[in-house]
This record gives sequence, C-alpha cells and structure tokens, in this order.
Amino acid sequence: MSADNEQKFDDTMLVDELVYPDWFKISLGDLSEDVREARNAGKSGIIVYYGQKRCAYCQKFLEVVLGYSEVSSYLRKHFHMIPIDIWGIEEFVDTDGNTYSERELALHYQTNFTPSLVFYDARGRVVYRLRGLYPRYRFRAVLQYVREKFYLVENFREYLERAQPGLFFTSGDLIERDFFLQPPYDLRTQLQTSGKPLVVIFEQGACHSCELLHTGPLSEDEIQRELGKMDVVQLGLFSDTPVVTPAGKMTTSKDWARDLGLFYTPAIIFFSPRGEEVMRLDSVVQFYRLWGVLDYVNKQGYQENSNYQDWRLRRRKQLN
Repeated sequence: MSADNEQKFDDTMLVDELVYPDWFKISLGDLSEDVREARNAGKSGIIVYYGQKRCAYCQKFLEVVLGYSEVSSYLRKHFHMIPIDIWGIEEFVDTDGNTYSERELALHYQTNFTPSLVFYDARGRVVYRLRGLYPRYRFRAVLQYVREKFYLVENFREYLERAQPGLFFTSGDLIERDFFLQPPYDLRTQLQTSGKPLVVIFEQGACHSCELLHTGPLSEDEIQRELGKMDVVQLGLFSDTPVVTPAGKMTTSKDWARDLGLFYTPAIIFFSPRGEEVMRLDSVVQFYRLWGVLDYVNKQGYQENSNYQDWRLRRRKQLN
C-alpha cells in the first residue's frame, strides 16, 4: 500500500461503527489478569488499545497498519491486544489496583487522540505510550523497541537514530509558506510582544508526510484563517538554527526537538500566549483533527477543560 493511501484520507466521523479484529483479546475487566494470561502464554506483555467506534484514524490503524501481515504477526507473537472504548462505561481494574470506567482510564492515560496505545510489560508495569496514528514501519519499530526492552536504556527517538538512520535522517529543503515567521527565533520575546498563541512546526526535508501536510490541511482556507490568529514558526528537526524557547532557554532547533522527544515529522507543538505547551500533534494528522486543535487553542478551550476530547464533543454539539 502506498504512503498516500496510508497517510492521506478523509478524517470525518465514520458512518458505520468499527469492528475489532477477531484476534483482539476481550478483557474481563482486570488488566493484571490480562497481563498474567499474556505472560503465561509466553508474551512480552499487553497493549491496551484506546479507540472510538467511528474514528477514521482508528480505521486506518486497524485496516492499514494492523492489516499489514509483518506488523500484525509480530504483534500477535509477542503481545496480547486489549481494546477499550474511550467513551465506554465498563469498569476496569488497572494494574495499580485502582478501578476506573473505560472513560476514566482513557483520561488517566491522557488519550487525547485515538488510536492511543499503552504498553504493559510482563510484570504489569506501563513502559510506553503512543498517541495517534503512525505509519506502519514506525509502529513496527515501536513494537520491537518495547519487545526488546530498549526503553530501559534509551528513549524511542534515540533508538530510531541508532537503529534506523535510513528512515529517520533525511535531507533537503523545507517547504516555505508565507505565514511562517522569519528568524531570529526568540520565541519568548515573540510571545510577550504579540500576545498570540504560538505554533511551532518541526519538519524535515524530503519528508513525504510533511508534503502531505502542506498540500492538504495547510492549504485549506479554514486552516489558514485559524493560523492567522497565531504566530507560526517552522523549524528543521535536525537544524542548527538558534532558538530561544518559550521558556527562555537558548538552544538550537535540533537540540530543542531532542529535548521535546520528537521522533516523527511533521510535529506541531501548540503554546498558549503565556508560553505554556497546550498540546502537540506528532502523528498523522488530517484536516478535521488539525482544525479542531487550532479551534481549541485559539478559543483557549484548555482553560475551560483540560481534556481535549470532552471539549471537542461539546463544541461539536454547539456547531450542530
């Protein structure tokens, strides 16, 4: 399947509800027991999948990423996958012994974007979290990263730098847009001067996902109108460009990206006018997800509700 089919799609709400693959393990509500069952079966642990029944990103994950035999075979060999609906009301006992509804557990693990995955090792410890949709080769790398316990010695970005440089490092010019601010990038002063929210977009040259962002969402009038209410900065993930961060730290683009733990481009980081990080989009993003976050940040929805999904649900009802 081409990268376009994998990463470019209509992200409006689905009409029909999604159906889990038949190899998903349906939990009886005790994740410690699920971990024990996986361990007894010789697995490395469990993966808890947080999704929504009509989520287009979830559909892509289930059909395209898990539909790729190399990915699904590796996952099924080493993990049990447990599904949870982020709006569900069924009760679950987490491995810490606390009881949550599905919705409460989703909030506990901050699953603002679906699909989200929480990895537990064979002892029931949470060892890694992944939010959003990623290309299947990147997801396959996460599975190996967790399966082989590289999280004990390095973060995922470091693992990619070392293990998959051909996939991680690219060269070439970034795509320019009129609404990007020009250097010098003293972001702290910029925030103090303009009083606007700040958007920082980390990209790479020769990055197909970055091209899809520019030819897709960033070309839409509705997106550009929302961006017009903000200061927008583009930085290279591996650039030596000097930057003063919103917190006032003098650094470079590549060092800041490393501090932020970024491993996917494009990565879009949103800051309030006070310089606080509100949220980030560092996975595959299409029009409606990006527009929703821009609307949330511009309307300062985070002051009303720190949970983006709850805010969006109310906002959707208001617009309808």
